[in-house]
Amino acid sequence: MADPRIIDIKLDERTILWRNADVEQERRIAIFDLLEDNMFAPQRVHADGYAGPYKVVLRVEDGRLVIEINREDDSALEAIILGLGRFRRPIREYFAICDSYYQAISNASPAQIETVDMARRGIHNDAAEMLRERLEGKIAVDFDTARRLFTLICVLHIKG
Repeated sequence: MADPRIIDIKLDERTILWRNADVEQERRIAIFDLLEDNMFAPQRVHADGYAGPYKVVLRVEDGRLVIEINREDDSALEAIILGLGRFRRPIREYFAICDSYYQAISNASPAQIETVDMARRGIHNDAAEMLRERLEGKIAVDFDTARRLFTLICVLHIKG
């Protein structure tokens, strides 16, 4: 019976050079929320009919996102590789707006915080849709899963 979901996700720690407390919190929340509720269905049909659940490892290698997909027993199924060129701008914009958001939390009015948060959500939503498009035909994901995966992709891009 198909169980198209992620039950474990890891980031290749060698890819992450630095992160602050805010980014670490974003990573923890994204992983927690992702594991609580996600839809992740690789589109390749496997000879034995395996259709989940999945254990996933994300890493960046030679400027590309590698999504390692494993079975529940940790045996490898496949790796999906995506070029990250189209994500550079959304990642940069997301980092910039997150910085503004964290600064606003400490010294801005509630209205200013809400304005920055709306902009942050807009950038995040657009990037999630772009990720869904890039995964089309490779992995079916719902919108919330794409948002959480984008957060984790951003974490992989943090440089000291």
